[in-house]
Amino acid sequence: MDRLEEKVMNIYRAAVKELDSFKDRDPAAVSRLEVAFLYPGFHALIAYRAAHFLHVRGYIIPARVISQSARLLTGIEIHPGAKIGKGLFIDHGAGVVIGETSEIGDNCTFYQGVTLGGTGKDVGKRHPTVGNDVMIGAGAKVLGPITVGNNCKIAANAVVLSSIPDNCTAVGIPAHVVRRDNVRVDECDLDQIHIPDPVSQELCALRERVSELEEKLTKIMEGIDSK
Repeated sequence: MDRLEEKVMNIYRAAVKELDSFKDRDPAAVSRLEVAFLYPGFHALIAYRAAHFLHVRGYIIPARVISQSARLLTGIEIHPGAKIGKGLFIDHGAGVVIGETSEIGDNCTFYQGVTLGGTGKDVGKRHPTVGNDVMIGAGAKVLGPITVGNNCKIAANAVVLSSIPDNCTAVGIPAHVVRRDNVRVDECDLDQIHIPDPVSQELCALRERVSELEEKLTKIMEGIDSK
């Protein structure tokens, strides 16, 4: 087998592994053929592999042409400079953004609306590093040159602004760890349904503050009336 044929076979094997990753982790997937033709997450990932191949060899403009074309077709934007390991599963995919200096380990799962972005305050390494076997829920934002450890879960709509250790589950805005090494560290439940509603939490805090101010105002008024 000559070198060209070997390279072609390696590309084929890698594509098949990506197909199997999607098929095995999505119960709705019927076959490899369905994934290959109908899954935008798979299309975006294959386009990224090609764009990254060109990017690391200095073909910056062609790489960006591929990544932006894939964005138009899939709604998923992956910068060619990002480093992505094996078996990334992008489910649904609409609105997923992965920045230039992002690094992603093996066997991760991203749902729609996930952003690995920058804060605008950093130079050089500006985007997150995500470990192996990480799940990031729908709409979650992971921002800045922070690290999300191996085997972590980030709940839907969480905003992660600081590093998360291995084997943790984080929820909320800003995100905080609620389970570590399978041990609960506060009262919050951990699945993507029964997580704290940040809007509700803020409204509760505002109501408490209004009640405190009303009590203080009542005391002040009573003091004025008694004079």
